[in-house]
Amino acid sequence: MRILIDADGCPVVDIVLKAARKNDTECHIFCDTCHVFEKEGAETHVVPKGADSADFALANFAKRGDIVITQDYGLASMCLSRGAICINQDGCEYTEDNIDGLLFARHTAKKVRNAGGRIKGPSKRTKEQDISFSEKLNEIMARM
Repeated sequence: MRILIDADGCPVVDIVLKAARKNDTECHIFCDTCHVFEKEGAETHVVPKGADSADFALANFAKRGDIVITQDYGLASMCLSRGAICINQDGCEYTEDNIDGLLFARHTAKKVRNAGGRIKGPSKRTKEQDISFSEKLNEIMARM
């Protein structure tokens, strides 16, 4: 088991690193040259800037039993197909049962935006979201 972090816009990197240290688990951070993250306790994989370049690098690196932290439904879908366990920054686990609906909702929202509509963005992050994420990550690590 390894933990792979899609670092683009990920607000829980420090929480993940703390859990990885506690459980003596290998941790990898993926980013492109626009967002370089160097954190103690993790190996950083920096890829050239490009559309979804860090996502494809992470997906190709993922294997069965890895835990992937991402808010990107497309990346989660690719990693699920490789046997990884995927969760978002709020502790929501992506599964074969919910990923199609999430991808469809993303597609629908994009159509609305392309037609000139507006979709409300996320609210300011709360302490409760950090706690929920941490609990879910620890639960997943315990069952591995």
